[in-house]
This record gives sequence, C-alpha cells and structure tokens, in this order.
Amino acid sequence: MIGATNSSAREEKTGQAALRTAQVPLTALNPAKELGAQLGDGPFAMVCLFASPDADFADLTREAHMQFRGADVFACTTAGELGTDGYEKGQIIAVAFPRAYFAVSAYVIDDLDQMDDQDVIDTVIQRRMMLNRTAPDMNSEFAFVMVDGLSLREEHLAGVLASGLGPMPLFGGSSGDGTAFHSTWLSHNGTLRRNAALLALVRSRCPVKVFSLDNLIPTETRMVVTSADPDARIVHEINAEPAAQEYARLLGKDPNQLDPFTFAAYPVVVRLGDTHHVRAIQRVSENGDLVFFSAINEGMVLSLADSADISAHLDQGLDALARDVTPDHILGCDCLLRRIEAGQLQKTREISEILRNHKVVGFSTYGEQIGSLHVNQTFTGVAIYPPPPDAGA
Repeated sequence: MIGATNSSAREEKTGQAALRTAQVPLTALNPAKELGAQLGDGPFAMVCLFASPDADFADLTREAHMQFRGADVFACTTAGELGTDGYEKGQIIAVAFPRAYFAVSAYVIDDLDQMDDQDVIDTVIQRRMMLNRTAPDMNSEFAFVMVDGLSLREEHLAGVLASGLGPMPLFGGSSGDGTAFHSTWLSHNGTLRRNAALLALVRSRCPVKVFSLDNLIPTETRMVVTSADPDARIVHEINAEPAAQEYARLLGKDPNQLDPFTFAAYPVVVRLGDTHHVRAIQRVSENGDLVFFSAINEGMVLSLADSADISAHLDQGLDALARDVTPDHILGCDCLLRRIEAGQLQKTREISEILRNHKVVGFSTYGEQIGSLHVNQTFTGVAIYPPPPDAGA
C-alpha cells in the first residue's frame, strides 16, 4: 500500500514514528525508566500511560512525572490494555507525542459532581484559541479525554466539553479497574485524582481521523423504561415490570443467570433516526434492578441488538481507515464488554492479531466518549497518519 511505503520510508529516514509507544509488565523493576528508554529522546508534548489496575499506580505516575519532565503526563487505570500483542493484561502502555509533530494544551477538571459548566466551557474555548495561536502551522486537531469510570458523570461531561470544543473532534475513555468496578484512578503529572477528568487539546502536523465503531444491529424487539434513576444509572422497571426480570423474559432466559457474558451478548441500544447508541448493562442489583454503564431516562425506548461478527467488523473498520494511507498508529478506547464478548466467542486471539496488525495502542474502558456522547460497547479512537516528509524538520 502507498501509505505503508510512505510510513516505512519516513521511519527509515528518521528512526522514529511520529507517535511513539512503549510497553512494560507491571512487575518491571522501574517501569517509568524502562518506558523512557523505549520511547527514546524527546522532547515530548504529552505522554499517556495506561496501567493495569494491579500496578503501583502512585509510584508509577510519580516516577513518570520525573522521567518525562517538560511533558504533560496523563495516566489512568484500565479494564485491560491494548498493546504489542493486542489484548493485554498486567501491562503498562506508554504513548508519547513528540513536540516536533504535536502541540498540547492540558486541562484538569476536578470534582465532576460540582463542575461549573459555563466555567469549563469558557476555559476550553480559551485554551482552544490559545492553541490555535501557538501552533498555527499544525493543521490537524483533536481532543482526548480520560475520565473517572466510576464517577457517573461522563454523559454530562461529554456534553459540556463538546460545547466548548466546537469543531475540534472529541474522543476518550473511562478509566477502569479490571472487572472489579471498585476503584479507578487518574493522574496528571504525578498527582492522583478521582471524580475527575483529564482533557488534552491536541494540534498536529500529522493528519488525523477520530472514529467510533460498533458491531451491533438493532432488532425490532423494543422495551420502554418505565421507572429509573438516571443519575445513578439504575433502571427499576421495564414495561412496568421489574427490570432484570423483564429483560431476561425478552431474552428467554432465567433472571438468576444474568451475568456480564449475557450483557455483552445481548446489549440494548437507543435509536436516533438512522443511527443508534449503545446503552450497556453493567450488572443486576440485589433487588433486581439493572445497573447501566450510561444514564437511562424514564420513557426511553430501548431495542435489543444483534451482533455482527466482532472480529470481521473490526478488521473492516480499521481497513477502511487505511484505505488511502496507513495510519502511523491508532490510539484506541475499547469497551470492556467487547473484550468479554471476544472471550466468550473465543475470538480473543483473532481480535488481538487485528489490533496488532493495525498498530493499535490504548486501553479497555468502562465507557467511551465520542463528540457530545458517552457510549458503550464501542471501539473509539483516533487514527494518526504519517506527517508530510518535511514536517518537524
């Protein structure tokens, strides 16, 4: 392919890709130092770390801040990592953005449940305008957000950020804790944070494309949410019946046997015209309510969805991103439920090979952000293409 040839020639000339990546196991003696050695010399505008929840997150992020001085260091715990071998566990992934090709404005939003919407919108607008002035020769742009996956504030946050970002495309992911759903962490420059979000406004000499893929096909089986607590993401009743009981009835299953594998295999979606958005179920509460990964309002009509072949769909979607030019790398946020579905269908190895072939790095999430929406059961990210031959010279 022409894109692959261009990328290979550029890397042969410079010795480095535009976006640099590194990976170490969480058991590494000094993870930050080893990641730094793999990434090579900077200077870097930003370094993102996606860390297994079993890593010593506080020590890792403190040392990384020292290792990558001069760069904004974003980090989060994951529900799994996307690395050298595709789906990974027990790893620490680093993604570095060299200043030769990227300019970044980093913004930390604390106390999401007390966020001043207008203040955040104004700040994002000001930072976007400032970035335009400081990097006028970088013609591509996107915004990347990491958000606390247990904050229950992702929907509201995405809508507010989109209002301030204007035409700048936004994507991101919610931090994870494996399948425990107990404790997630973020960090900016070594400072640990919860109930927070980290936003990076990025301009680049490299062409970019923000995208979102899901392999779900809405069916004609619909249900109406008749009682819910949207703020807590809890649905009490569907079709005026106990939620878990009615969901199981529609599937022809025993309510006592509902589990994450069921939710991954039988997701529900909200239809908006010709499009749809996934509203994934996390678990059944002790009293038979359904707890979702996203807010669900009373009166919302949900449709059960069928799944197209998850590996074939992913391969086709990533191939489309490489139709004209092969991406240098793809920074991706992949929903935990997709990883669960892949395991259930014995497609983990196949999907891992696809991710590896397309140079995907990133993490498995508790939810994804795309534009003004918080969604689930998607693979969402940005394709970063090779820069022009004279860029960064």
